[in-house]
Amino acid sequence: MIQNVGNHLRRGFASVFSSRTSRKSASRARDNDGTMADGQGYRNPTEVQMSQLVLPCHTNQRGELSVGQLLKWIDTTACLSAERHAGCPCVTASMDDIYFEHTISVGQVVNIKAKVNRAFNSSMEVGIQVASEDLCSEKQWSVCKALATFVAHREISKVKLKQITPRTEEEKTEHSVAAERRRMRLLYADTIKDLLANCAIQDDLESRDCSHMVPAEKTRVESVELVLPPHANHQGNTFGGQIMAWMENVATIAASRFCRAHPTLKAIEMFHFRGPSQVGDRLVLKAIVNNAFKHSMEVGVCVEAYRQEAETHRRHINSAFMTFVVLDADDQPQLLPWIRPQPGDGERRYREASARKKIRLDRKYIVSCKQTEVPLSVPWDPSNQVYLSYNNVSSLKMLVAKDNWVLSSEINQVRLYTLEDDKFLSFHMEMVVHVDAAQAFQLLSDLARRPGWDKHYRSVELVQQVDEDDAIYHVISPALGNDAKPQDFVILASRRKPCDNGDPYVIALRSVTLPTHRETPEYRRRETLCSGFCLWREGDQLTKVSYYNQATPGVLNYVTTNVAGLSSEFYTTFKACEQFLLDNRNDLAPSLQTL
Repeated sequence: MIQNVGNHLRRGFASVFSSRTSRKSASRARDNDGTMADGQGYRNPTEVQMSQLVLPCHTNQRGELSVGQLLKWIDTTACLSAERHAGCPCVTASMDDIYFEHTISVGQVVNIKAKVNRAFNSSMEVGIQVASEDLCSEKQWSVCKALATFVAHREISKVKLKQITPRTEEEKTEHSVAAERRRMRLLYADTIKDLLANCAIQDDLESRDCSHMVPAEKTRVESVELVLPPHANHQGNTFGGQIMAWMENVATIAASRFCRAHPTLKAIEMFHFRGPSQVGDRLVLKAIVNNAFKHSMEVGVCVEAYRQEAETHRRHINSAFMTFVVLDADDQPQLLPWIRPQPGDGERRYREASARKKIRLDRKYIVSCKQTEVPLSVPWDPSNQVYLSYNNVSSLKMLVAKDNWVLSSEINQVRLYTLEDDKFLSFHMEMVVHVDAAQAFQLLSDLARRPGWDKHYRSVELVQQVDEDDAIYHVISPALGNDAKPQDFVILASRRKPCDNGDPYVIALRSVTLPTHRETPEYRRRETLCSGFCLWREGDQLTKVSYYNQATPGVLNYVTTNVAGLSSEFYTTFKACEQFLLDNRNDLAPSLQTL
C-alpha cells in the first residue's frame, strides 16, 4: 500500500485553479449540465476546499506555520478529492517538487483547494493550490502549488476508475498535460541514474579550507516514531502527510545543526513512496546534510519501518531531499559554511546532491516557465532531455486546449483557425483524411519525409535519434519575403501515442540549440517555440489532422499574409499533406503493428 501525501510538480504552470473561467467554457457547461444555478459559477465535482486558522500550536519557533503541519493539511484535502472521484479509499503514490513561495504567520488562514486533474486505470493526478489570507488586511498570498498521484484501493475487487470529463479551458489543459507529467514521473529515477553515470560532477573538496568546514557527521539525526491510530486513515495505513511532517522535523534539526540558526524549508524534491506503513509500525527517520551551496543546503531524509523490536530487517518506506535556506532580517538568504562529507558514502551523497541541484534547475527552468517566459531555443543536453521533451509536448497540448480559437476561413474542407493570446498569434489548420490515425502518425512523425509535401522544408537532416519518441533535426527552408538568405532550424521532434481512448496522437516541434549546429553566415537562423500535429481517430480509416503553430517574429508577416487571405500557401501545403498521406498509407503495414 502506498502512502498519502500532498505534492507539487512546479511553479509557473498554468494554474490548476485559475479564478478565470472562459465565457465559452462557462456557456458550454451551462448548456450541457444543469448544475449551474443562477448567480453561481461552475464547480468541478471533485473539488474539495479546506480552510484552517493557524494557531500557536501549529507554528515553529519563528511563529510561522510548520511546513510539516501544512503537508498534513495538503494531504488530507487531496486525499478527500481523490476519494470523492474514486468512491473508495485512496492512498498517495508520489509527489512532485514543491516550492514554498511564502511563509504563513500565526493568526492567518490557510486556504487549500484540491481537485482531480485526470484519472488513469487506478491512479489519479490531484492538483492542489495553497494560499494564505490575512483576516485583518484581507490580503492573500500564494504559498505553493502541488501535484499528487493517488491510487484507489479496494480490499475485495480491483479498481477501474471512471474518466474525468474536463469542462473549462483550464481543466482541459490540466487533463491533457497530466498524461505527459505521468510519463516524466516514470522516467525520473532513470534521469538521475543517467546523469550520475554520464556526467562528471565537479567539486572542489581538496581546495577548500578545512578549518572553516562543518563535518557532515555533526548534522546527523536519527529519530523513531510509533504509528498510532490517530496517525493512520480508516484502513490503518499511515497518513503520508504525517510521515512527511516527521521527515520535515528531522530534516530541520539536521539543517539547524549545520547552520546554527533557524532554517527555512524552500523546496521538497519529487519522490514516491516505496512501501506501506500501518498502525503499530515503528518508523526510523534518519537525516543528514548532504551538501551546502552558497545560499542553500540539501538535507537527505530516509524512512524505514519495522514491526517488532526483535526484527532485523527494516522496510524502506521513503527517501526525500529537502532544500533549506537561512534568511536574514530582510528575508534574504545568508551565506552558508562549507560542509566536509565523510569519506565513502558521504562523498557519494555530496556529489549526488550537486547532480540533483542541476536536475532541479532544469525542471524549474524548462518545465515550470510560462510560454511567454520561455526562451525560443533551449540548449540541448542529455541531462535535460526528459524535461525538454516534456515541455515540447505539454506546450502543444496547452495550445490545443485553448477555447478561444476563431474560425477565419474554410476552403475545400480545410479550416483555418486563429488565436490571439498573450504575446503570440497562433494559427491552426484542420482537415479530415481517409487514412488510419496510426498510419498518419507514422508518416508525419518522420520529418525526413516532409520535404516531399511541404515546400517550406527544403531539406531535413536527422542529427540525433535521442530515443524511440524524440529526435533532433536540422531543417533548411527557403528564404522568406525580401530576405535573400535561406533559413535553418534545429528542431526537437517529440511524438506521443494516445494514453487513453479519445486522446490524440501528438507530434510536437520546438527549437533547441546544439553546439554542433551553430548559426552560420550561410543561413538565417529561425526558431519555433511551439508547433506540431495532433491526430484524432474519427472512425475506421478516418482521421482528423490538425496542425498548430505559434508564430514567432521571424515568420509573423508571412503568417498574417495567409491568415488575411492574401495568400493561399497554407491551404496548398495542407492539401499536399493530405495527398501525401493518401499516397503512402499502404507503405507502413509492418511497422503499424507496434502502434
